[in-house]
Amino acid sequence: MTPHLHRAQPYALALFRIVVGLLFACHGAASIFGVLGGARDGGSIPAGTWPGWYAAVIQLIGGALVALGLGTRLAALISSGSMAYAYFTVHQSHALFPLQNGGEPSAIYCWVFLLLVFTGPGALALDGLFTDRAPDRQDRDHTAEQNAPVAV
Repeated sequence: MTPHLHRAQPYALALFRIVVGLLFACHGAASIFGVLGGARDGGSIPAGTWPGWYAAVIQLIGGALVALGLGTRLAALISSGSMAYAYFTVHQSHALFPLQNGGEPSAIYCWVFLLLVFTGPGALALDGLFTDRAPDRQDRDHTAEQNAPVAV
């Protein structure tokens, strides 16, 4: 079972990336355009309002880029940082722990995007169009190098 799981890993990571990116982009769209239930009050955040509107722009653009797998690591790093900022400036002042201060979405998104910074986009990413090596080919080449006999 393990070899099958190993081969499926880039595709599972891609599904994870796409779902997280789309959910994050939906938060941004809700805040900017008032769709999908809108911001907290049901409307949209006025353009240029600090920090809410800028956070929503990062959510919309960063989420879309992550979902597409385009500039994934940079988009994930910026998105992670924005969620850390949101947690510490908006939520943490109310209580220490995320369950007490309502900051669990910010905390979870922060850590999820930080994970994507280190793992990369997985399979099915537009990043692959701009590189000469696909992630699954890198894995095969790396495995072949590990299994190659060493000349003495």
